[in-house]
Amino acid sequence: MTDQAQDVHAEPGIADQRRGQMLQAALGVISERGFADTRIADVAERIGISPALVIYYFKTKEKLLTEAIRHYEDSWYADGKRRMDKLATAAERLEEFVAMNLLPDQEPEAESTWRLWLDFWAQAARNPEVANVRQEFDLRWRELVISVVVAGQEAGEFADIDPHPFSIFVNALVDGLAIQIALEDPVVDPISAYELCMLYIADRLGFQWTPSDRERLAAVVGRAAVQL
Repeated sequence: MTDQAQDVHAEPGIADQRRGQMLQAALGVISERGFADTRIADVAERIGISPALVIYYFKTKEKLLTEAIRHYEDSWYADGKRRMDKLATAAERLEEFVAMNLLPDQEPEAESTWRLWLDFWAQAARNPEVANVRQEFDLRWRELVISVVVAGQEAGEFADIDPHPFSIFVNALVDGLAIQIALEDPVVDPISAYELCMLYIADRLGFQWTPSDRERLAAVVGRAAVQL
């Protein structure tokens, strides 16, 4: 019996496990080779299955990319949200948001993760399905920033500004700095990008933030390292 025939009759849990293996394999291959040079056969070979089984689950390479990114993003967002929810102040939650996007991950695959996002953004400019997923992600992060700002305003931490345009600008700022870090711009290292972003946020929201507080910054770096 072929892999595909076995999976047609597989229990839901087994099918979900198989699907997850393919998504993880796709993330690894795309990170290493780039989307353009990734083949369905490469993903199948990584986990020892037939290319036909990958096609059975995902139909096209574009669909595989979209679902692999969604799998990663959903897990990353949930992990970051859990950490943010444990923090005492809205300002600390915004620190966590900026840190998880800009500060260095201690995992060895962190560099390849940057390349993965660059590929995803490039595909979003050409593929409507990928573009729709990117828009979903952006909306979710903007809504997160809005909720944190509103909570900080209600607690008396932040100035009374409109959180909606603020969230758009902050997310655009973070994305732009992340691209510069990914491309290894010589004047935009992760710590400098983090500090610049936090100084802007503190200025707009009217609270004090000191970039020279290295002990606290180190703690934030440690929190940001707890990623996939």
